[in-house]
Amino acid sequence: MRIYPFFIPHAGCPHRCLFCDQHRISGRRDAPPPEEVAGELEKILPSHGDGEVAFYGGSFTLLPEVGQRSYLGSVAPFMAGGRVAGIRISTRPDALPSSVVGFLADSGVKTVEIGCQSFCADVLKRAGRGHGPHHAGEAVDRLRRRGLAVGLQLMPGLPGGDRAEALLSLERAIGLRPDFLRIYPTVVLAGSTLERLYRAGLYRPLDLEAAVDLGARMLWRCRDAGIPVIRFGLQAETELDSGDAWVAGPYHPALGQLVRSRLWRRALARLLGMGGVGPLRVHPSDLADAVGHRRGNRYNLEQRFGSCELHSCREMPREHLAREEHIFSLQALASYKESASL
Repeated sequence: MRIYPFFIPHAGCPHRCLFCDQHRISGRRDAPPPEEVAGELEKILPSHGDGEVAFYGGSFTLLPEVGQRSYLGSVAPFMAGGRVAGIRISTRPDALPSSVVGFLADSGVKTVEIGCQSFCADVLKRAGRGHGPHHAGEAVDRLRRRGLAVGLQLMPGLPGGDRAEALLSLERAIGLRPDFLRIYPTVVLAGSTLERLYRAGLYRPLDLEAAVDLGARMLWRCRDAGIPVIRFGLQAETELDSGDAWVAGPYHPALGQLVRSRLWRRALARLLGMGGVGPLRVHPSDLADAVGHRRGNRYNLEQRFGSCELHSCREMPREHLAREEHIFSLQALASYKESASL
């Protein structure tokens, strides 16, 4: 589905969470007025389409009602004309009472993304979120009753969290059966409260290697549960890439590929460890992830096994590996289950 995003940084937010600076991560200082949204949509929308216009950043459902109606109203003519299918908004778990959910459903909203960040009460308190773990489940129930799609956002690596907390929060999120997840390992942004804690030695972020390793396990678990992860890591922006916004933590413009490639490395290592002769085969669309960012997987596996010959083969199914006549799924080979079988 095509998404047409508009950022309303910090709009409606009742708190300034210690990790947050949406101006920097969105590259926008102010929320666009509704008439600007309508003008941009007139330019970019196709004559017919099934995409969604998205309002990201801030807490949409905590905007003044007139502001919510204005933004939703700016999209309504394009939905009526068949140029877009619906609206997507992001908000907080504690900002979705039944009355608000009903209003969203009646106004063309099809998808709601909820910034849960964690399901640990202590982590949420330290982050200054102002809500508890239970609010997410209540919000999801209300959204489901009105037929809305639900996405959940998680932030492993927040103060007070660790690997075990991240995996437990993931299990809690999976238990709510969202339509998709976004996973954003915590990054220290310039000007945030978290930067002050970091510089005072009171917070230590995940390093990139730890974030990739944890991310691969989280991604595998989501695939095992049949829940897509539609984003891993912050969207690359000029300020982040230049270092003006990024202070510390696992920011990388290709973090999603690094995480996917780690699953491939795990799978390839298992297959190479099983012996056999001949090159390994993967679908051409999987070759870049299998080889790894800057050929990192190939180098790592050659150091461990002496060789790692990868060929692309259009007859291969996606996310599968083959050696000789044997074909294995990436998910099975990369399994984190102790008793995994092939």
